[in-house]
Amino acid sequence: MFLRSDHGLDQAGGTATLSFGRAAFVPAQPSTLDRLRAAIARVDWAPDLGSQIGSADWWRGAATCAGLIATTCLLSPGFDRPVLGDVAPALSGSEWDEARAQSIAPLAWGAATGRHMAANDLVAPLRETPERPVIDLITTLGQGDSFERALERAGVSKDDSANAARLISGAVALGDIRPGTRIGMTLGRRPDRTVARPLEQLDFRAKFDLKLLLTRSGDTLSLKRQPIAIDHTPMRIQGLVGSSLYRSARAAGAPAKAVEGYIKALASRISIGRDVGSADTFDIIVEQARAATGEVRLGTLMYAGLDQGRKKVQLVKWGSEGREQWFEANGVGERRGAMGMPVAGRLTSNFGIRIHPILHTARMHKGLDIAAAYGSPIYAAMDGVVALAGRNGGYGNFVKLIHGGGMATGYGHMSRIAVRPGTRVARGQVIGYVGSTGMSTGPHLHYELWKNGVAINPRSVSFTTMAQLSGATLKAFKARVAALMAVRPGGR
Repeated sequence: MFLRSDHGLDQAGGTATLSFGRAAFVPAQPSTLDRLRAAIARVDWAPDLGSQIGSADWWRGAATCAGLIATTCLLSPGFDRPVLGDVAPALSGSEWDEARAQSIAPLAWGAATGRHMAANDLVAPLRETPERPVIDLITTLGQGDSFERALERAGVSKDDSANAARLISGAVALGDIRPGTRIGMTLGRRPDRTVARPLEQLDFRAKFDLKLLLTRSGDTLSLKRQPIAIDHTPMRIQGLVGSSLYRSARAAGAPAKAVEGYIKALASRISIGRDVGSADTFDIIVEQARAATGEVRLGTLMYAGLDQGRKKVQLVKWGSEGREQWFEANGVGERRGAMGMPVAGRLTSNFGIRIHPILHTARMHKGLDIAAAYGSPIYAAMDGVVALAGRNGGYGNFVKLIHGGGMATGYGHMSRIAVRPGTRVARGQVIGYVGSTGMSTGPHLHYELWKNGVAINPRSVSFTTMAQLSGATLKAFKARVAALMAVRPGGR
């Protein structure tokens, strides 16, 4: 229950009644000092003297200004007596000069710290600073730079640079020396400052398995080759697929390019999203060159395996350089032109009628939805030309590829596009990365396939062209498979 006074209903006719039980509030009367302070606070003691000239406020401001000027004059030491801003030093003359030479103080204060001692019977001034007998330098070969020019910039004479380049070109082509190669050199004593120092020694790593050393004997430079032992045992990496094949392989130490090639190879045989389980074991073998000096260089993917318990996928790369293709362990070649899944992921929505997850209406789903980790690479399903690469309504970031035979594919909801319109792409080439742009409920790839302009089920298209090894080629291939299977995990 509320009292009438609580709602303002107890006031009528300009009078107020007090509700029952409440005491009347009587405001306290301000003291004389409080009233004086309030009156002083209301006074403008510094008005604008440029306005309301002659008014009471103007005269009050003028009086305030005059009072301040008078106070300043009374407190000043006098107009004829200067104010000292500095104190005379305690020392003067020769004593001050001696103290300043031996003290540590800022130069702005007149200090002379660091002066050289005067010459005496044991010390004589030099006309010029002597040079070092030898200088050790390291120079780096730049992008598009020539070997001779790099030496000349470091201080080597033109004759020595030309002789060094001539000797080195006999061991390795100068154009094959990689940019960023560090070249160590020693420059000797020169007769005077007007000529370049002679090249006494030069060494650098010309190739991964070769180090070159140039030394001077008299007036002649000689070249010495220092081969570096290389172990070519491949690197083998195994592990469980887990929640993501790509992430698990990368976490196990496989290079990114090798993992991309591995997924691409498996996609030619199985569906990565449908057929690969978290309990499966991946098996990757990569070319590896391990130098005796400790450096490691990884090459291309050699073997792609997947152990699914009752079923095993074993793919070995075989063929001449530049024309290699994947063969199964029994010698059967890859399905040429087969359309693999364009991304490593899990199939979440098939081709056909479905309830739209955002619009909540029954609509035709003209492709496949493949859930994958955000940023996962998306590969071209077949060779083709980029017809569209950009924003496309509900598809978000979208890429459309035109293939032969009236075929076309589309890839939607990308986080980033890696191709441009008009460019030609090869099957398995990265064209973008998984995202959630457009009308999307999470990171995934919307994958469509058109035949003569009509959307068809991407899973309904496959080719069966095969390649079969035989004879001596099959025997050599079997030996290659046995050698790869003998590699222990870690490649050591």
